[in-house]
Amino acid sequence: MKHFDEISKLELRDLLVKNWMTHDAMWFAMSVQHCGMETTNLINKAAVRSMAGIEANRLKKAFGVVEIKSFQDLRTFIEQGFEVIRGPFMNFRLSFPEENVLQWEIANCFAFEGVNKLGLIEDYQCGIFDRLDAWLENLGIPYEANPKVDGCLFHNEGKCKREYRFTFQSL
Repeated sequence: MKHFDEISKLELRDLLVKNWMTHDAMWFAMSVQHCGMETTNLINKAAVRSMAGIEANRLKKAFGVVEIKSFQDLRTFIEQGFEVIRGPFMNFRLSFPEENVLQWEIANCFAFEGVNKLGLIEDYQCGIFDRLDAWLENLGIPYEANPKVDGCLFHNEGKCKREYRFTFQSL
């Protein structure tokens, strides 16, 4: 048996992310059972945004970030932040194709798969992008995001891709 201090950072992160996502899935299923889908969607999205604001502050503190002044600062923060929160089962890609642009593309969405298995995908309001949106808002970073998310992009459009545009001045 391994002792705690023998577990690597990646093993520990993966264990914590899996446990968190299991809790999230169980909470979602129980909430639908007890409150219905409409109420669950509202609470889920609000909880994601609330948690993500706190998470962004904790990440800032952990990384020693005082202020994000440039697109490169933001890119570094997002890349490092996702290294912390991203589990191995989360199949998505972040890219920065040009200055002030972030593209987030999800190849296989764990949330879509789980909600679809529950038979609730038709009425599901995705909260995945709310996490990054709340980070940006908490950090005071103005942005535009397209497309607007109504329901589940993966279900409605057959793909899940979102672009974020920022207004940092080039150095």
